[in-house]
Amino acid sequence: MYGKGLRTLSIAAAAAMGTALGLVFFYAPLDADQGFIQKIFYVHVPLAIVALFGFMAGGVMGIRYLRSGDRSWDMRSYVAIHLSIVLAVGVLISGSIWAKASWGHWWVWDEPTLVSFLIIFLLYCCYQPLRFSIEDPERQARYAAVFSIIAGAFVPLNFVAVRLAQAFSHPRVLSTTGGNLPGSMRLTFLVSLLAFALLWVTLWKLELTSKNASMQLKRLRRNLEGAFDEQRVPAGAPAPPVGTVPASPRES
Repeated sequence: MYGKGLRTLSIAAAAAMGTALGLVFFYAPLDADQGFIQKIFYVHVPLAIVALFGFMAGGVMGIRYLRSGDRSWDMRSYVAIHLSIVLAVGVLISGSIWAKASWGHWWVWDEPTLVSFLIIFLLYCCYQPLRFSIEDPERQARYAAVFSIIAGAFVPLNFVAVRLAQAFSHPRVLSTTGGNLPGSMRLTFLVSLLAFALLWVTLWKLELTSKNASMQLKRLRRNLEGAFDEQRVPAGAPAPPVGTVPASPRES
């Protein structure tokens, strides 16, 4: 069920990513102050926005799990948070590269946007250790859902920090007036944002499809092993001696 429309979505994501790269390198003008390094903005900021929305989506899916008890929503929430953590690593790496080129430092602690995003990233880094430290599947899913909901409530604080930040490296591109980006830069940014959003959804569906297929394969293998065991050893029959080869189902 997760793989429905995956091929079309993959093609759309690849086309959007190719279009975004073309706009970044051949359409968007060079920044007057930062030059070519400013083009990392079209990767760094869309990655951050998609990662933050992915975290919030994981919280919404956690709510759906607690209300319905359907384990598929728990899996959806887990994959959403897992992918968003990966994207968040890309955000921190690209942001450090941009900061080094612009400010001469890999990190600036008085920049509210950077610090708030780092706090959210470190918070979600606790998700998987907490989840997999619980052996019982039901308790694991329930505690993970509660964590995703509570952590998701902190994500909007990052957007508030962006609105309050005065650093020139974080322009207000999502304001109702269009932000402080010229038209060509704004178009390139929006296409890049769409491309990374489609990429996130594609990877989300792909990982869900893979995990679902893996679980079905394990379930089928267990059923087959149980069926063969019932055929090889009839109910109430003594176990074969050690070192002997049991007869095949046809021979028995």
